Amino acid sequence: MIRLDGKQTSATLKKEIAEEVEKMVANGQKRPHLAAILVGHDGASETYVGSKVKSCEQVGFTSTLLRYENTVSEEELLQKIEEINLNDDIDGLIVQLPLPAHISEEKVTEKIDPRKDVDGFHPQNMGRLALGSPCFVSATPHGIMELIARYNIETSGKKCVVIGRSNIVGRPMSILMSQKGIDTTVTLCHSRTQNLKEICLEADIIIAALGKAEFLKGDMVKEGATVIDVGITRVPSDKTKSGWKLLGDVDFAEVAPKCSHITPVPGGVGPMTIASLLFNTLKAAKKEVYSK
Repeated sequence: MIRLDGKQTSATLKKEIAEEVEKMVANGQKRPHLAAILVGHDGASETYVGSKVKSCEQVGFTSTLLRYENTVSEEELLQKIEEINLNDDIDGLIVQLPLPAHISEEKVTEKIDPRKDVDGFHPQNMGRLALGSPCFVSATPHGIMELIARYNIETSGKKCVVIGRSNIVGRPMSILMSQKGIDTTVTLCHSRTQNLKEICLEADIIIAALGKAEFLKGDMVKEGATVIDVGITRVPSDKTKSGWKLLGDVDFAEVAPKCSHITPVPGGVGPMTIASLLFNTLKAAKKEVYSK
């Protein structure tokens, strides 16, 4: 069984990005610039945005963090996004989700210029992904594809089951895994899927992204399968100083012995998400997706 080490792989990807940034600067180009908008004081969002800012520093990016209170109006937030859209110095923009109930996440997502949508959530980027056109692929799916490629996991002709149909992970993963060059036969499962266990037992690759701690059990996985665990859930624990621990969607103790490859939680998909966000920002700065 091989653990897919997202921490080490993300470090490698960041090193490659940093080297590319130094080449750009040496050639007289500006450093890639990522802006992030954070509304409120949600602990998980604070931690995640903090990691993004730190990662920008590590690879030589310029970063801007804009903070707003929960009371900020939707109109004010949309105006700020438009201002950033028009700022040629900023290459990528992310708005940390979730947002307060009075602000439409859909309006915010659609307001971001697709050319700066390094989260890959804009309908234009999602549509281009479905068509197989150049686009910004949302960071978690992109990170998973990087792990698959860098560990040389065979995909052609294999059966892939994606559990979860969110627009952030499940749907884009099903598209990516079916694209030419990857060539898996994909089954997209969800909360209404019948005979899920039987479907999973046929899978060569399982991508679990439904947000239920330790949902995927050992008796749902065949010998030699590759399992990608996207889930991350905080659960109480009396064995840690913090009083909680992180669990994935996969019951690691049961599933891992049966796998050829598996991602741990933490240290698997999570670190790849931030590295992929940086990768998208570099592409945005180099105008590799949208030439104008």
